[in-house]
Formats: sequence, structure tokens, C-alpha cells
Amino acid sequence: MVDIREVPESDIDRALELAYLVFHDRPEKEVRDKHHALLASCDRIGAYDGAALVGFMAAHDFRLSVPGADLPCPGLTFVCVAPTHRRRGVLTALMTQMLRRTAAAGSPIAALWASEAAIYGRFGYGSATTGATIEIDSTRPLALRIEPDRRPLRLLDPEEALAVIGPFHEAARAGRAGRPTRSAERWREEWLAEQDEEDEELSPPRIIVLGGAGEPIAGYVLYRTKPEDDAAAVRVPGRVRVDELEADTPAVAAALWECVASLDLTGKVSAWGRPLDDPLLHFAADRDQVRVTAQFPALWVRLVDVRAALTARSWAAPVEVVLEVHDVRLPANAGRFRLKAGPAGATYENDHADSATADLALDVRELAACYLGGTRIEELALAGLVQEHTPGAAAALDAALRTPVLPHTSDEF
Repeated sequence: MVDIREVPESDIDRALELAYLVFHDRPEKEVRDKHHALLASCDRIGAYDGAALVGFMAAHDFRLSVPGADLPCPGLTFVCVAPTHRRRGVLTALMTQMLRRTAAAGSPIAALWASEAAIYGRFGYGSATTGATIEIDSTRPLALRIEPDRRPLRLLDPEEALAVIGPFHEAARAGRAGRPTRSAERWREEWLAEQDEEDEELSPPRIIVLGGAGEPIAGYVLYRTKPEDDAAAVRVPGRVRVDELEADTPAVAAALWECVASLDLTGKVSAWGRPLDDPLLHFAADRDQVRVTAQFPALWVRLVDVRAALTARSWAAPVEVVLEVHDVRLPANAGRFRLKAGPAGATYENDHADSATADLALDVRELAACYLGGTRIEELALAGLVQEHTPGAAAALDAALRTPVLPHTSDEF
């Protein structure tokens, strides 16, 4: 029997050694120090077998943009169990305790990035956003169907970048669901770090903004470059890795993509974790030049308090449905509920009607996957994961859940 309890700051190094063991990692001291500082600011729980720490889980203190709102949302990270204690209920005990703590703190949702997609569905997490990797062949000029914004582009010093792009990013975050807050420390340690943690050959971050000095910017691109490798058996041209691109308009986005695709001594632009509805995929004139090379589940969301989560978000169209929700981890979420929602708000109450069946029956995992607007109830019904007892109920709920743009984040944690 293991004991689940808070992990004191004095045990953070032990927690890190466990994580490095589980994830087969051996980071340098600089990265270890960074991880230590990160965990010092997190909520931490561990599984102790006697004096030994055999399981660990931490949670960032985030807020997450959801349709029409911004909600407290712990972001789970460093989830690990010692190889000697797998399949003994350690992860279940840790997750149960973290869900209880999240509910007690009044956070209606939680989120994580899954190292293995098969793990977290059984704890009620649903894959709520999807990312795409986009590659541009930049050996020739980027062909576009729209005219780029021709206002001036300027390169920012990384030291001044946060003051300029930070507020722009926060405004953009509010306009697209699924995006966690970024502290100044997170900006400095990850997005604007001098050296990339995963690839030491990449340059320091470069930041280009559109807009004249002294004027509000209309967009920015944050990228790193890698020199060409002419010593390889097959020459590898220089590469541009776009870490983030935000723009007020498609024309601004076109100008920024055109800029990074025209950098000298490079032949490829790659951008990991872009939204599936990225305007680039439509205004690129040659889709052989601009290709989606990968697509993957990104942010996983858990509805800890279904009523609070559903009544906090905005709704695109009126809907009234009775939901039969299953939640084996948090029984307070389970039961029959009548959802009445629309542009004026929502109510979600226990349903005591005499009808034999609800309109829709689903697990809390499926409800979480659809919560941000990135997954359609109808698709899950076609997959046999949602039972539609009233024809048209899935389509009606989809119309109400719809958002102008797909939920998306590239903030991996």
C-alpha cells in the first residue's frame, strides 16, 4: 500500500530523478536547475512506499481560455511511476487525489499533454485540440493567393520582445479556446530561452513583428534557425523552425510567412503544432509547397465540475437536451441532466422527467473532448462512443458548441 501525500520542496530532486528514470532522460545541470525551479512553483503530490518516492505528479497553476471565458485550470506535468510499481494502482491513486484537489480548489477543468495517448482516457480526459506540423519548401519564393500586408517588418531584441509580443499574445489567447496563460518566467525560460532545450544546434530565438516603431504591432513570428549541413552524404539546407506566429489578419500572416520563407541560406520552414484551420493552408497558392506532414492530439481536457464548466462557456446557438453522463472517477458529475443553453447563457440541472431515455448518453471523456468546440458530438456518435436516442440531438448540441475558430494551443507542458 502506497501513501499519497504532498511532495515537499526538499524532495523535488528525488522527484526529478524518478521522472528522468521513467522518461529515459539525462539532462545537463542547467536543464535540471530549470526543472527544479519549475516544480518549485507547482502543486506536487507523490506516492511513497515507505520512504521511497515511487510515483509523482505536478500541476501548473494555469488559466485556460474556453469559449467566451477564462477558467482556472491546473496543467498536469511530470506524471511518472517507478518501473518497480507499475500496474499496482499508483497512477490511479495519484490521479484520484489530484482530481479531488482540483475540485476542492474550485477549478472546473484540468488539462495535460499525454506522453502516451492510451493512458488518460480512463481518467476522464478527452483529446480536445489537434495540432499539425506544416512544412514549407522555401527553396523558391512562397506562392500566395492574397496580397501580404506591406507595412514594415522589424526585428526585435529578445530582451525587449516580451513587452511587445506578450500583450499581443494574451489578446490572441482570448480569441481562441484551449490556450493556457503564460507567465513572464515561462516566456523567458521556454519561448525566449537563449538555447533550445531539445536542439542545441538551433539559433537563439528571433522575433519579427509587423508594424512601425512606436505603433501597435499587427502580428509577430518567433522562430529559430539551423545552418545547412554540407558535410552530410546528402546536403541538408538550412532550416527555419517557426515556434509561434500570431497575426491580426490573413494579410499580416501572409507577410510573416513570406518573410520566414525568404530567409537567406535556408531551404525549409517547419512549424510544429499549428491549428488545423491555419489560414496559411488556404491562402498558399501551391499546396505541394506548403504541406501538412503530421497531425496529432494535443491538449487533453478533463471536466472536473461538469455543471460549472458548461455554464461558464459561451454558446453559439440555442439547444435543450437531456444528457446521461457517466463518470466513474467523480460520481457528482454522473447522472441525467437537462442542458438549456444559448447566446444568453446556460443552465444545467438534474433531470427528473419520466422519459425512458436521455437524448444523448456519453462518458465525461467524450463531453470533455467536445467542450472547447474542437470535436463534434456527431463524429463520436458515428464512432459508437455517444448514443443518440433522440434524432437530431447530436447535431443540435454541435451547433451550440461551435466556435468561430478551432481550439488550439502549442503550449506544451
